[in-house]
Amino acid sequence: MRVAAIDCGTNTLRLFVAGLDADGSLREYDRRLTFVGLGQGVDATGAFAPDAVQRAFTACEQYSEIIADLDCQKARFVATSATRDASNREELFDGVRSRLGIEPEVISGLEESRLSFRGALSGIRCPRNPVLVMDSGGGSTELVRGTGECDGSAARIECGMSLNIGSRRLRERILHGDPPTAEEIAEARALVAEQLDNCGIELSDIGTFIGVAGTVTSMAALSLGLFRYDRSRVHGAAIGRDKLREVADRLLSATVADVTSWGPVQPQRAEVLCAGALIVAEVVARVGTDAMVASESDILDGIALGMLKDGDGKDLPQQ
Repeated sequence: MRVAAIDCGTNTLRLFVAGLDADGSLREYDRRLTFVGLGQGVDATGAFAPDAVQRAFTACEQYSEIIADLDCQKARFVATSATRDASNREELFDGVRSRLGIEPEVISGLEESRLSFRGALSGIRCPRNPVLVMDSGGGSTELVRGTGECDGSAARIECGMSLNIGSRRLRERILHGDPPTAEEIAEARALVAEQLDNCGIELSDIGTFIGVAGTVTSMAALSLGLFRYDRSRVHGAAIGRDKLREVADRLLSATVADVTSWGPVQPQRAEVLCAGALIVAEVVARVGTDAMVASESDILDGIALGMLKDGDGKDLPQQ
C-alpha cells in the first residue's frame, strides 16, 4: 500500500508518498516541497492573504496528479500553526477538498509534536535517552521529550509543548530589519527566552537532541559548508553547539540577499531564516548535549507511519 502525507505549514506545503518495506521501515516514492507562504501576514491580520491561498491551490493541483500517478490508497492533509490562527481557513479547506478529494485536518500543537517525534525517531537510529525532538516551524516551535529504542522503534513521549514562536511569526512581529538591528534581536531573544522559561520541559539532561524542519536543515547545510543543498549529507549530521551559535549569529548579521547568495538556502526560506536560527540557538543553549542531530525525517514521516501502521487517513477512490 502507498499513502500520501501532506503537511500544510506556515511557509511550505509538502508531500510525501511512502509505503512500508519488509522490515517495517518507510519506503519513499516521492517527497517534495513547495513554498507557498501561507502564513504571510497571518500574525498581524488573523487571515490568509488571497495570493497565498492561490499558491496553495496551485501546489494542491500538482500534488493531486502525483498522488494519482503513484496509485496511493490513502491520504491525509494536516494543517498546522498558520491554519490554526486563520479566520478564513474554510476558504482554503474548500479548495483543498475540491482539488485533492481529502478532508483537511487542523491539528493541535500537541498532535503536531507527537507526529514530529514519531517521524524523527523513524529516521534517526541509535538515540541515547532521553530524546528531545525540536520541530522549528514558521508559526510555532514544538519541543517533545521522550524515549526510543536503539533501532528507532517504540517511540514513547513523556511530555511535549507547542510554543507560539516560529521563523515567520518572529520575523514579521519583531525582526523587521535586513539585517535585523541589535535592538530587534534583543527583543526577539527576550520573547523566546520567556517562552522557553515557561515551557515546562526539562532540557538539561537530554541524551539525544534531534532537530527537524526547514530552519534546522538549512542551518545544518550552512554549517557543513554546502553550496548546494544535499539531503543525504544533512540527514543525520551532528552539528555542535558552538557551530550552531556561529551560524545563527552569521544569519542575524546578513541580508536576505547575502543568505540567498551562499547557495543551499532557497530565497523564500532566506527571508525568514534568521528568525528561525535565533529560536534554534536559544533552545540549543539550554539543552544538555554538545550537538544537535539534523533529521530529514519529520512530521511527514509520522503522518505516513500513522496511515500505514495505525489505519489513519482517508481511503482514496481507486481508478
